[in-house]
Amino acid sequence: MQTSKVFFDVVMSLDGFIAPEGMDLAHANDPEYKQWMNKWMALQQWVFRQKFFRENLHLGEGGETGQDNRMMEETFQRTSVSIMGKNMFNGGEQFWPEEAPFHTPVFVLTDQIRNPWQRPGDTTFYFVNDGIESALHQAREVAGNGDIRIAGGANCIQQYLNAGLIDEFTIHYVPVFFGHGTSLFAHMNPEIKVKMRETIPSKEVVHITYEVEKK
Repeated sequence: MQTSKVFFDVVMSLDGFIAPEGMDLAHANDPEYKQWMNKWMALQQWVFRQKFFRENLHLGEGGETGQDNRMMEETFQRTSVSIMGKNMFNGGEQFWPEEAPFHTPVFVLTDQIRNPWQRPGDTTFYFVNDGIESALHQAREVAGNGDIRIAGGANCIQQYLNAGLIDEFTIHYVPVFFGHGTSLFAHMNPEIKVKMRETIPSKEVVHITYEVEKK
C-alpha cells in the first residue's frame, strides 16, 4: 500500500506572492527591478536565521533553534525526492552552491534533453521531458514510501495541484506585501477543496498546513 504523500512547502507574502517582481533570470540585473532583493530578503529573513538552514547551506554556526527551526528540519527530513520546474532549476543552477541543498534525487520538468547531473552531497538531478505524471511516477519509484516534495516554482506547483496530485501543503505567511510578483495561486481550478489541518504562529511568520480533499 502506498503511504507516501506528495506535498509542497513555500513562504508567501500576505498578498499571495512567493517571489517579488523582477526575481528571474531575465530581469535580475535590470535597474528597474533592483528592489527585488530587498523584498526577497524581507520574505525570507526568518529562514536565514534558523540553525538548520544555516547548517544545511554552510552559512556558519549559530542560529535559532525554536519552532520555526524544527519545522524546517522536519520538512527536510521527510523529503525523499523533490520535483521542480525548469525555471527554478535554471536559476538554481547558477546560484546554488556546489553542494546543492537537496541531498536527494531531484526530477526536473523540462523540454531539455540532458543526462543526469550529479552533485556533491547526494543530490542528483534527473531531467524529465514527458510531463508531470511521468516525473511523479519516476519519483515514486525512487521514494518508495517516502514523501515527495514539489519544490517549485509556482507554475510547477499549480500543475500538480490542478491535476489532483497534491495531498497536503504548508504555507509560511510572512507579514509583507509585494503588490506584484509570482503568484502561487494565479491559475487554480476553483473546484479544488482544501481544509486547514494545523496553524502554528511564531514571532515573524504563521505556518498553516492544509489537506487537499480527494474526490
